[in-house]
Amino acid sequence: MNTLQRACCLALIGMAGSGLAGLGLAAEVKPILVIHGGAGVERADMSPEDIAAARKALEQALRAGHAQLAAGKPAVDAVATTITVLEDAPMFNAGRGAVFTHDGKNELDSSIMDGATGKAGAVAGVHRIKNPIQLARLVMDKSKHVMMVGDGAETFATEQGVSLVDPSYFRTEKRWQQLQKSLKEEASGQAHSDLETAKHFGTVGALALDAQGHLAAGTSTGGMTNKRYGRVGDSPVIGAGTYADTKCAVSGTGWGEFYIRSVAAFNICARVRYGGQDIGSAAKAVINEEIPKAGGDGGAIALSADGTAAFPFNTEGMYRGWIGADGVPHVAIFADDPLPLPKP
Repeated sequence: MNTLQRACCLALIGMAGSGLAGLGLAAEVKPILVIHGGAGVERADMSPEDIAAARKALEQALRAGHAQLAAGKPAVDAVATTITVLEDAPMFNAGRGAVFTHDGKNELDSSIMDGATGKAGAVAGVHRIKNPIQLARLVMDKSKHVMMVGDGAETFATEQGVSLVDPSYFRTEKRWQQLQKSLKEEASGQAHSDLETAKHFGTVGALALDAQGHLAAGTSTGGMTNKRYGRVGDSPVIGAGTYADTKCAVSGTGWGEFYIRSVAAFNICARVRYGGQDIGSAAKAVINEEIPKAGGDGGAIALSADGTAAFPFNTEGMYRGWIGADGVPHVAIFADDPLPLPKP
């Protein structure tokens, strides 16, 4: 090897170490999974046992999703798996822990989006689907539609071999008592006395970046305590509560009407794609500035294609966490909880 050849080889090695940019090749992608279990968490309403249970559930969900990414599965698989675990955990307002409507029923909404293909699926107002995120995935993969609602969505579920559960499966005493308190406050003309019974909080969500550099997002919720008349919030609305493209993924949690009006999830990603903002600035601008200015509140998780994550929220707490390629889960609940941010 002559001097010129040796110099060329060294230059190529240097370019490889700096991300292979000089060769026009993509750098190695470090898979990451980001989750939330809802904003609006109040410390005064949680016992030490509640806090421990929530942290454990968040960690279990992160490990389940990480196992999918570690096995080389696509981001949408990790998102669906993660949210399924959160839906099964009764401390979150989704699936098993869903809140009650004014009529004493549980109505579930969910959506999922594959950033690599732009495909999406959603369900709303279902009563007998144990894991709505799985049905949303089937709508995306097995139908020509994006959203199905109510009885029609459940008919589609049966056609796809999904077993329906008795609505009593979703009943938890804590959520039932929240409805009773809300009904009494409503009857007396009293405003909600605390965030625990505030109508607009609660949701779970997950975002994933897989080894191929593809993003996905998903969200699931039981909606609002004491909601009426078939109300649907932002969680199943693509662009409002859930969105993913090739550069950005977002899942929201908060006062759904304001997330719909501001097209919150897409708004964040549009700021990244078209406005050149970093993910943290974009998420903060929408969640902590634009939505509060309009009268709403809540939080979100956001993830960019380089593995940068953001966790903006404007309530006392938001269940949240992430897990990287090393498989170590990081979770937090309140605003003053330390949550180290992932390093791309």
